Amino acid sequence: MTVSRLGFNTRVSFPSGAAARGLREGIELFRAAEALGYQSGWAYQRHFDNYLSSPIPFFASAGQHTERITLGSAVIPARYQEPILLAEAACTADLLVGGRLQLAFSSGTDVWDAVFGAVGTDARTEGQRRLARFLSAVAGEPLHTVTERRGVGGPPVGTQLRVTPPSPGLRERIWYGSGSTASAVTAARQGLRLITGTILHDVPPGVSFSAHQATLIAAYREAWGAAHGTPPPPVAVAASILPGPTAELRETYAAYDRQRRAQGPAASRPPGALEPALEPALPPGMVMSPVHHGEPDAVTAAVLADPGLCAADELVLFLPPAFGLAENVRLLQDLAATVAPALGWSPG
Repeated sequence: MTVSRLGFNTRVSFPSGAAARGLREGIELFRAAEALGYQSGWAYQRHFDNYLSSPIPFFASAGQHTERITLGSAVIPARYQEPILLAEAACTADLLVGGRLQLAFSSGTDVWDAVFGAVGTDARTEGQRRLARFLSAVAGEPLHTVTERRGVGGPPVGTQLRVTPPSPGLRERIWYGSGSTASAVTAARQGLRLITGTILHDVPPGVSFSAHQATLIAAYREAWGAAHGTPPPPVAVAASILPGPTAELRETYAAYDRQRRAQGPAASRPPGALEPALEPALPPGMVMSPVHHGEPDAVTAAVLADPGLCAADELVLFLPPAFGLAENVRLLQDLAATVAPALGWSPG
């Protein structure tokens, strides 16, 4: 196994009443990771909760405090995005950070229809429609040709309207956060990069999370080659990898693993965060990834034996959402100093 890039994924979480501090600490986390040689940092979008809700301005700000680390969303649910406005914001932010933006999307769900408004189709179809519109916009394609003059100073008839300012190359840095083999294959055909994470949705009975993740990645690469006739781009995998050099840290990480096994996606929430509606017992076919924790040598051996992680080009450390800045920086330090070098990684 050789990992060419090392990254982390943060929720940029905060206790109720301390959002400003949480956002500033999120930026400090990106700065610390870059100083340690991490090549990528990712942040998740979550509406109406104690987590980052608007990643684009966050990345624009984080980019002013860093120089090399890439800034990625993992993920933005496309269902509730206005694609043209998002494309304008993304292009602007990408130019401000020197072409380091890496945006990963999912189709999204209908959970917030009461706020954003319902549509006449299912959430996945609508999310894919909006994502396609966004991709056209960031690619610089014409979005509309003016057919009549409207208002004072409007563009002349025949003008082709495109997103401005354009950011060349951003389209090639758009990812899809896949939780199923079908969505991974669709992403490959769309020319999107692949990041896969800590929950899969189509795991057959009796198949481990790690084995199915490897199958998903292989299907993506095969579909990319068939669709484009070129080698597939690097694949990123987010994973819970918690090496504990001290007994105290090992117990902290073991407690997190126990909480995650008992509470599922509800584990490790900052004070005041919403209680997820999803039950700890996940629906059939939906499986959470293992947490690799313990002494560094044992964690390294577990990672090397994990077929899903071994299939990846970029390893993204999923940080427990309730961990504070100091805990997260310590975890980044320990991973970079112990497990990552054994995987063939070198600092960027």
